[in-house]
Amino acid sequence: MAKSKAAPRRTAGGSRKKTQTRPAAGLSRERIAAAAMALVDREGLDALSTRRLGSELGCEAMSIYHHFPGKAHLMDALVDLMLAEARVTMADGWDWLQRLRHAAHGYRNMALKHPKFFPYFAIHRLNTPSGVAFINGIIGILREAGFSDRDAATYFRELGYYLTGAALDETAGYAKGPSAAEPVSGETIAADFKHLAAAAPYFQPQHFQATFETGLEILLEGIARAHPTRCGA
Repeated sequence: MAKSKAAPRRTAGGSRKKTQTRPAAGLSRERIAAAAMALVDREGLDALSTRRLGSELGCEAMSIYHHFPGKAHLMDALVDLMLAEARVTMADGWDWLQRLRHAAHGYRNMALKHPKFFPYFAIHRLNTPSGVAFINGIIGILREAGFSDRDAATYFRELGYYLTGAALDETAGYAKGPSAAEPVSGETIAADFKHLAAAAPYFQPQHFQATFETGLEILLEGIARAHPTRCGA
């Protein structure tokens, strides 16, 4: 026999009072965030809603609000998941350049692991506790290396510009192919744009890794040349 739904309780004055929902058993912030990220990884950010997430978790959408008051809170949790995956273990004895290099590779690996979420992450201000800690850690590498506060901020942003641009290109830009309604054909490029035609093979995904590493090393070399000990400061 099917169970009847519980009727709303009546108050002393006779008015109906809605029964509050309780958190679904087994749900946690960590489980919800992991399921949300898995959904975005499969189907993209547009597929993420509390109703769809509730279906994935086998609970009512309202149960999610017991853990995340609003969707913005859930998105912050996904950003924190990304930050956790961007972190790398630093070995004892590494100098500041090695630490920056590994941090940069950790950031790129995180973006490539979650390409459908990264465009959101790229423009999201990292002002959650985890985000602030991440920024503090990178700036700390530069400060501990002897750079001034101003230089540490400048080089942090320069690294951010490079890493964000490279990761966006690899996850949502050139790697996705043409975006114009009527892109210039390969035949036209070959006939009229000889420099691009000659360079085109090196724009392919198999060259992304080498291109990223070359650009990163050029940037790190420039930062190293500006180190106070090399400038006589």
